[in-house]
Amino acid sequence: MKEKTQVDDIDRSLYDFRYDEDESEFFDSGISDDIIRAISDEKNDTDWMREFRLRSLAIYERTKMTDWGPSIEGLDLDNIVTYIRQSSRMNTDWESVPEDIKDTFERLGIPQAERESLAGVGAQYDSELVYHNVRKEVAESGVVYTDLESAMHDPAYADMIREHFMKLVPPTDHKFAALHGAVWSGGSFVYVPRGVKLDIPLQSYFRLNAKGAGQFEHTLIILEDNSSLHFIEGCSAPKYYEAGLHAGCVELFVGKNAKLRYSTIENWSKNMYNLNTKRALVEEGGKVEWVSGSFGSHVSYLYPTSILNGRGATAEFTGITFAGAGQNLDTGAKIIHNAPDTSSYINTKSISKSGGISTFRSAVTVAKKAEGSRSSVSCESLMLDDISRSDTIPVMDIRTDKADIGHEAKIGRISDEAVFYLTSRGLDEESARAMIVRGFADNVSKELPLEYAMEMNNLIGLEMKGSIG
Repeated sequence: MKEKTQVDDIDRSLYDFRYDEDESEFFDSGISDDIIRAISDEKNDTDWMREFRLRSLAIYERTKMTDWGPSIEGLDLDNIVTYIRQSSRMNTDWESVPEDIKDTFERLGIPQAERESLAGVGAQYDSELVYHNVRKEVAESGVVYTDLESAMHDPAYADMIREHFMKLVPPTDHKFAALHGAVWSGGSFVYVPRGVKLDIPLQSYFRLNAKGAGQFEHTLIILEDNSSLHFIEGCSAPKYYEAGLHAGCVELFVGKNAKLRYSTIENWSKNMYNLNTKRALVEEGGKVEWVSGSFGSHVSYLYPTSILNGRGATAEFTGITFAGAGQNLDTGAKIIHNAPDTSSYINTKSISKSGGISTFRSAVTVAKKAEGSRSSVSCESLMLDDISRSDTIPVMDIRTDKADIGHEAKIGRISDEAVFYLTSRGLDEESARAMIVRGFADNVSKELPLEYAMEMNNLIGLEMKGSIG
């Protein structure tokens, strides 16, 4: 049997299946006034949303492309289809979902997860939500979990959504935020009333099936005071030989003494540009926990941001990134301490191999009024060969002397001494190296929901033999 001499690349066979699209359902590629108006007509937008889209388009057209991160020259926005009309509207009955779409999500395990361990689930296919459902007892508690577009037209929530929509991530934030504001489609709306604590998670899964297309879902979550929620997000796409784009947006509003955990596994194919924006606003005594796994895409820009706006607010970010051949993943987190006695903790691990590039960026800002605040940043990188790359770019802007701030970064390879120690205890070399790398990622994987921790281990596929460093 041939010996393996390196870490296996991610096995994407589960995700690379696809179905043919009916081309008549595609809008024209590119971004123009006519396309934005057509999307607005398709959505039956309110007047304020139609104006918002057109205003975002104007901002997009005058905003320069970013030039400080990984190159996105391979992304030609004139060739990206921003909207695909599905033949079927959203359903709350799984059996009513079209067979090809239903089969896609069955193969990804979404219905099984809903039956076994979720309080509710939403499934987006290309530009539209195709399925959304929530358990009866969850709905009876006052929790709202539905597609954002339906909620926007519901008199009970229309004003709430207008008050919060793209307030944390305004179209002026960057070019792709402006693009999102103009072409957004799909996504979920979650509202948790005061004092309601959900014991089991909600989940949304986003699947981009079409080639040469973009996905622009918007997730809006509002937790009132003393409530709690765990929300899980999964993403995937099959592999094509032309660029695809994901430029979604996540906005989280966490009330006083509320707690929100937001877990994500991003497993886009290597033709995808993942330019997602996520942001949370945390009030007094509230807490947001980000748990993030970034495994796919050709290029990623992803930096979940937490704005700690009330005394005693807390943010934690736990992330792992795996960059293989042809991948340049630029990820990290931002924390803004805007109030006294706030605290934050960032803990990330990255693995790079076969020429993959992993870059960690963090930005911690402590305002002058945020006395007594604490922040700790820890990032560790493991390179599995001599052609890969790992960079750490921390930024700290501390405007008060009455704060406790720390940063630690480690970049390294598997040491021969560690391998020797384990082999001297009876392990073969392959098992020893696999144990080291699994141990490196362990404190992140244990923060993921069980099924996602298992998925992470399957994605990495760490089978080793021979020297890799």
